[in-house]
Amino acid sequence: MLIPRQTVPALQVDTLRHGHFDLSAETPQNFTLVVFYRGLHCPICAKYLMELERLAPEFAQRGVGIIALSSDGAERAQAMADKIKAAHLRIGHGLSLTSAREWGLYVSTSRGKTSIGIEEPALFSEPGLFIVRPDCTLYYGAVQTMPFARPLFAELLGAIDFALNNNYPARGEYLGAV
Repeated sequence: MLIPRQTVPALQVDTLRHGHFDLSAETPQNFTLVVFYRGLHCPICAKYLMELERLAPEFAQRGVGIIALSSDGAERAQAMADKIKAAHLRIGHGLSLTSAREWGLYVSTSRGKTSIGIEEPALFSEPGLFIVRPDCTLYYGAVQTMPFARPLFAELLGAIDFALNNNYPARGEYLGAV
């Protein structure tokens, strides 16, 4: 389990149009938003990423860098980018499942073709969303076992505004006896 205010695992992937991504080399003003999605086979992911694409300029105005990534290879990642008409989003690909597990993501096995007729990979990670401070410590995290009911990006924008305006600390950091 990742713990708020502690360093997140290393994260390095290639991206479609922005070269190699290394979280430790990022220099956002406030945060990096790391969005792990299931892959091209997931119609819910496409809808979710379309909303992130639409709101990406709003995150940028708040000093938040974004990467959306999956274990899909470059070809499938490009197909997703084309599907969502990605103009603002940095799309990463080739996430290792070892790295996915280090981030606390759940891993699923293929059930064949999805409702949109695209074959699931043999193994793939389920969704996760993390807000990471420039010092690579965790501010916020959400992981899921299913593609449903993800954090809403519009609500995250409001939460980021509140956090920045009130110097609100990351919560959930306590590791002592309970």
